[in-house]
Amino acid sequence: MKKLRGAFTALITPMNADGSVDFDGFRTLVRFQLESGISGLLPLGTTGETPTLDEDEEDKLIDIVIAEAKGKVPVIVGAGSNCTRDAVKYVKRAKQKGADYALVVTPYYNKPTDEGIFLHFKACAEVGLPVIVYNIAGRTGKNISTSLLSRIAELQNIAGVKEASGDISQMMDVINTIARKRSDFTVLSGDDALTLPLAALGGDGVISVLSNIAPKEMTELTLAAISGNMDKARELHYRLLPAFRAAFIETNPVPLKAAMNMKGLPAGSLRLPMCPLLPENEDKVRTAFIEAGIFRGPSKDADPFC
Repeated sequence: MKKLRGAFTALITPMNADGSVDFDGFRTLVRFQLESGISGLLPLGTTGETPTLDEDEEDKLIDIVIAEAKGKVPVIVGAGSNCTRDAVKYVKRAKQKGADYALVVTPYYNKPTDEGIFLHFKACAEVGLPVIVYNIAGRTGKNISTSLLSRIAELQNIAGVKEASGDISQMMDVINTIARKRSDFTVLSGDDALTLPLAALGGDGVISVLSNIAPKEMTELTLAAISGNMDKARELHYRLLPAFRAAFIETNPVPLKAAMNMKGLPAGSLRLPMCPLLPENEDKVRTAFIEAGIFRGPSKDADPFC
């Protein structure tokens, strides 16, 4: 398997005012990403409000990304479920549509044992499409320990991990225990703010939220960090830090969509149970994104590509 390295955008799903998916807006966003030099694209992640999408909508979103990417960058399709049968179905769909990888999250809510988690990923990997394990205990209620991930990584077609545990010590152990012994195993940050420290430890990049609105900046930061240009990476990290923090002032993707609407990018509304940014947080988000240099001011008519 080819090792993934760089910045990969966990794409939002833009919505129209009536709550329907804005497919034209989504195509515009994908083209914006590609024109900005992003390393790869991820439709149907948590940032894309996937729990509220139906399968027809998901199919169309995948098709748009595959058609626009045209093999120029890797496409990682979100394929997770807390039902193994459904997760396998989604991995098969990603493979059939021409995706390069599937991102499979730890089964959530039902909180299986370690053996159940292992068997879940085994079933997904047997489809034959490279799988990125998505470890995010804050949303799933179950952390994938390094010992369990080491076992999962021995399965054929397990290509790497999106590490969103928030525990830099665990990430370091994953790199030392697995990635340093398996050169094709990718370790990607699931947290924009940890892109630099993870790269310094030997990580390979990030599956990014902020790159929806700042793909060029996140790509520059990530490539500088993984290539060892730490002076440039630190400069970009601290410039973007206000936006890293503001993007999670409420649950993702609420602040991000608000910022994108401020900038004039197609983001639109959210689907319940996600709801618009609280009014008291609007100025905080606007100020943070201005401080980060991502857009110049509050006008929503501003040039989205400035």
